[in-house]
Amino acid sequence: MKKFIGYILLTLVVVSCGTESGQFRIKGRLRSFNQGEFYVYSPDGGLAGTDTIKVADGRFSYQTALEGEATFTIIFPNYTELVVFGKSGSTAEISGDASHLKEVEVKGNKANEEMTKFRLSVSEMTPPETKKAAEDFIRKNPNSIVSHHLLRKYFIATREPDYTKAYTLAKAMTEADKNDAKAVLLTKQLKNLANIKKGSALPYFSAKDINGKTVSRDNLKGKVNVIFAWAGWNYESTGIQRELRKKKKEVGDKLQIVGICIDADTARCKRTIRIDSVQWQTICDRQLWESPTVRQLAISTVPGNIVADDKGKIIAVNATKDKLKEIVDKQLKQEKKKK
Repeated sequence: MKKFIGYILLTLVVVSCGTESGQFRIKGRLRSFNQGEFYVYSPDGGLAGTDTIKVADGRFSYQTALEGEATFTIIFPNYTELVVFGKSGSTAEISGDASHLKEVEVKGNKANEEMTKFRLSVSEMTPPETKKAAEDFIRKNPNSIVSHHLLRKYFIATREPDYTKAYTLAKAMTEADKNDAKAVLLTKQLKNLANIKKGSALPYFSAKDINGKTVSRDNLKGKVNVIFAWAGWNYESTGIQRELRKKKKEVGDKLQIVGICIDADTARCKRTIRIDSVQWQTICDRQLWESPTVRQLAISTVPGNIVADDKGKIIAVNATKDKLKEIVDKQLKQEKKKK
C-alpha cells in the first residue's frame, strides 16, 4: 500500500512539474507589460492559424496539443516577433523585460536555449555579420530545428534572398539527416527555384480552389499575372493581399491573381478571404509546405509571389510589398503604351 501511495505521489510530482506528452506549454513573466495579449502562430504546422496568449499581472501561460517538434512565433503589440521552439511534453519559459525584447530569454529545451544564445550573441552585430553567424550555426548544427528557422530568416525570407547559399545549406542539412523531411522538401524547392526566375516560363500547375473549382496557369490571362502565397498567421502577407485587392479593383481583368494560402485550416482561410473581400481564386489544400502546388512553383516563403506577363514569362519572384506594387504598375503602363 505504501509503495502504491508513493507511486501516486511521484506521478503527481512529475505531472505538476512538467507537461504531459502530446502537449506543449509556453509560460512566462515579462516586466513592463502588465495586461494585454500576444498573438502566436506556427509557420510549420504546430498550430492551425493564429491563437491568442492572454497576459495578466505580467504573467502568461498557454498550452496546445503537439506531437514531435514545431516552431512557434509570438507577436508582441509592437509587431516584434519572438521565436519559441516547441517539443511534445516540454514547457518553454520566457523571462525578461518587454521594453528590451531582444534580451528576452527562452528556456525549457535545448533548441530554445540555443536560439536565445544565438539571438543574444548577434544583437550588436551588423547584418552581414549576423548572416555569417547564422551560416556558421547551421553548418555546426544541421539537425537542429533552430537551423531551419535561421535558414528561412536570413537566406530566404529576406529582402535580398540568397537562394544559392540557402540551397547549399539545406543540402548540407539533408545530408546530415536524410530522414529530415522538412530539409529534404526545402532542398527540392530551392533547387527548383533555379528554373523559376526572371525571364523563364511560368511552370504549369493545376489544383482545386477552396470552392472546389479548378485553378491553373490557364486562368492567368491578364496583362499582368500574380501568383501570391500568404497565410493567416503572417500579417505582412495579408497586408500585401489587401494591396493587391485594391489594385485589382482599380484595373480589373488587366491584372489576374491566384492566391495560395499556406494554412492548415480551410475555414480560417475562407474567413480571411471573406473579411478582406478577395474575389480571385485561392488554393488552400491544408498541406502547408508539402502542397503539390507549392512544390510545382517552388514557393519557399511567406509572403511569396511570382509575377508573369501575358505571354507567361516571369517578370519577378518574391518581390517585397513596395517592389511588387512598382513592378505591377510598370508592367501595366508598358502594356498600355503598346496599344
